[in-house]
Amino acid sequence: MDPARFKAIPLFGDLPGAELEKLAAVARESEVEAGDSLAVEGDFGHCLFAIESGTADVVAGTETIGSVGPGDVVGEIAVLASGRRTASLVATSPMRVITVFKRDVWALERDAPEVARRLRELVAEHQASSGS
Repeated sequence: MDPARFKAIPLFGDLPGAELEKLAAVARESEVEAGDSLAVEGDFGHCLFAIESGTADVVAGTETIGSVGPGDVVGEIAVLASGRRTASLVATSPMRVITVFKRDVWALERDAPEVARRLRELVAEHQASSGS
């Protein structure tokens, strides 16, 4: 994947070039149709998502607790902390997302420590805002 695509994702946009290249090397693009689920609450989380385009609702139980869109990174709690999805993500429009699988996130901990540090900070922020 072209590392320049990460410039639109605030969490990754200003990464040092070498780390951005390592992240891009393990990232994959996915397309999601409106109405499809990116993640289902309670399922094991095998990847995280950086949203390039489109929007999704964040649903806990039966309640919509938020929405996400371009530039947001989601799914990292299951990948780095809990193992299971803490909420469902349901696309409200067609989406293009950058997907990074758990095994690759673990490799980034070793090969791109700034990426890993930022993801761990995001986990802490999301857990604090949800009361987890």
